[in-house]
Amino acid sequence: QVQLVESGGGLVQAGGSLRLSCAASGYIFSINAMGWYRQAPGTQRELVATITSGGSTEYADSVKGRFIISRDNAKNTVYLTMNSLKPEDTAVYYCNFVVRSSWFSGESAYWGQGTQVTVSS
Repeated sequence: QVQLVESGGGLVQAGGSLRLSCAASGYIFSINAMGWYRQAPGTQRELVATITSGGSTEYADSVKGRFIISRDNAKNTVYLTMNSLKPEDTAVYYCNFVVRSSWFSGESAYWGQGTQVTVSS
């Protein structure tokens, strides 16, 4: 089993910054993609940003130029640095890892528990 633990959410004023972290533990052979998703009340969960094992990144258009995703492979951790936050960024943020637990196993996706980010106007 693999566990993901998120931290760093909170309340911030518009224009402010926050940094989210998500660390994985458990049976981990390798981690392919890491990503952040978010879900606001009454909406579907949406992709925010992803980063591959090679460091390639993708961002939702709504966060390009404001958010930065990064990873520390030695710590099995992904970060999301959020700058110039807007009220519409308010949501529960979830991390997602694609993990191989052993040389012989396939990949499985795991989710964090979610962390609330609230941006006040």
